[in-house]
Amino acid sequence: MKKKKRETKQRNIAAAVLHWIFFTRHYLLQFPLLSAIFAFLLFFAAFSVISPLPPIINHHRSSKLKNGAKVDESTFSTETSPFRAPRSGGRHLWNSRLSKFYYGCSNANDSFQTADLKTNSNRYLLIATSGGLNQQRTGITDGVVAAYILNATLVVPKLDQKSFWNDSSDFAEIFDVDWFISFLSKDVTIIKQLPTKGGKVLIPYRTRAPRKCTPICYLTKVLPVLNKKHVVQLGKFDYRLSNRLSPDLQKLRCRVNYHALKFTDSILEMGKKLVQRMRMKSEHFIALHLRFEPDMLAFSGCYFGGGEKERMELGEIRRRWKSLHASNPDKERRQGKCPLTPEEVGLTLRALGFGSDVHLYVASGEVYGGEATLAPLKALFPNFHSKETLASKRELAPFSSFSSRMAALDFIVCDESDVFSTNNNGNMAKIIAGRRRYFGHKPTVRPNAKKLYKLFINRHNKTWEEFASRVRSYQIGFMGEPNEVKPGRGVFHENPSSCICQDPVAKAGAGLNPTPQTLPHEGHKNVKENTERNGTSDVSDEHSIEDDHDQDATDVDYVDNGNAVQGKGLAGEMLSEEFFSD
Repeated sequence: MKKKKRETKQRNIAAAVLHWIFFTRHYLLQFPLLSAIFAFLLFFAAFSVISPLPPIINHHRSSKLKNGAKVDESTFSTETSPFRAPRSGGRHLWNSRLSKFYYGCSNANDSFQTADLKTNSNRYLLIATSGGLNQQRTGITDGVVAAYILNATLVVPKLDQKSFWNDSSDFAEIFDVDWFISFLSKDVTIIKQLPTKGGKVLIPYRTRAPRKCTPICYLTKVLPVLNKKHVVQLGKFDYRLSNRLSPDLQKLRCRVNYHALKFTDSILEMGKKLVQRMRMKSEHFIALHLRFEPDMLAFSGCYFGGGEKERMELGEIRRRWKSLHASNPDKERRQGKCPLTPEEVGLTLRALGFGSDVHLYVASGEVYGGEATLAPLKALFPNFHSKETLASKRELAPFSSFSSRMAALDFIVCDESDVFSTNNNGNMAKIIAGRRRYFGHKPTVRPNAKKLYKLFINRHNKTWEEFASRVRSYQIGFMGEPNEVKPGRGVFHENPSSCICQDPVAKAGAGLNPTPQTLPHEGHKNVKENTERNGTSDVSDEHSIEDDHDQDATDVDYVDNGNAVQGKGLAGEMLSEEFFSD
């Protein structure tokens, strides 16, 4: 009965529109521009009435679902809200015309001193990394640079085996250690273990470098200790090197991070299988790194709409870190420091033009709220996959007991995806973003959380078209495009500007002017070498946007054993260890 009334109403509206046009056609013909505007508005209004968009899931409503419940997007309503997300369709952002004009360039200059000329035979440097896989990756990368600055022989880094992640893997079980040593042999002398002296293994002197230590800092604070003790181990080695270095040292960082650190064959083989299985399901796919674990949410101090139950549960977890100050959830969200909920990141992707038919690979740990929290995201993207759904338990058995090895599998799929997205700006998000820039500026969606938060709060007061238009506007400069961020801005691992070069010959051939902030052209030979070696892909339209890129000045990483520890570094300052890793 209701359906017949609705159809009758639609017919009456359409008839009224035609009747009005018939009797006003004389006036409209005299004012063609005005008539065109009226015609567009009338068509849009008639189309909206005739073809209403299906509703989108309400996050708080969906939280009442039982775990494991199947969700159909069409079963949700938003009562009087005009907010309706289209069931499917839209444009796709799989590639860009600009990728061919940029390439990764990290080869050492002729003036860069080689290891055989500068290494002091009586200096040995060890580093002990901390955190999860990607935080340790930054420590390894910076450790090589520190050894170069100190003219020291580097011992293969020790991985953190006692932190929150509790992974017993050593370096050689995650990375190809022989490749690591040989690839960097011209830059830094690296050995697998300390030599013996008089039949005894050398015992390292343990200390720490100050946080974000500059090259001068290493020479004045660490080198005297190294000259005296000869063998030094720098502990808690994460973020112990300045973000701003000379271009030569930044390029060394890139050689380590993007070339020398290669996963073991077993990890690479399994990772490639996961990618191939995603390709069998669809020509293109999105990989989403979803950080929404209880510990991570508690540490963030943010509020996610779960009421008093959420406040109590996350508050209890938050008390593990005794030195954490009281947080202001509203302030944290306004500053863009809160991770997006699964629903919010799903809405962002849909607003950018990815339809519900797109296949989504989700790299995630334990999600707070389980299936009920994931339900809105799965309704937006029903083709929902993970390594657990793509591979059997037997295939994952060699990796499943080791968090870093499982994270490495996700790393490979995220890196190889057509589009990478994240709901946070943690270590993995930054490293993957930088890597994708280096290897061809593949589309990388980093939510502009500072501007999006108000939009999410007020979305039910808007139509889908208004919401989607705002999202697309706010995301300009946050899509992994060339020159989004000026060189030197942001974290280097996310924006390795010293290692990104442009090809002015190619740009001139396309009628484009080379942008001044990128490094000079290094010649067609280097372009070809980097393209073949790096497997460059595609990018999106070019922008130079830096507003909001510093919204997350602090790095969010897991604290060892759930306890915040403070101690004095070499420079005597208090070194806070309150960091989350991923």
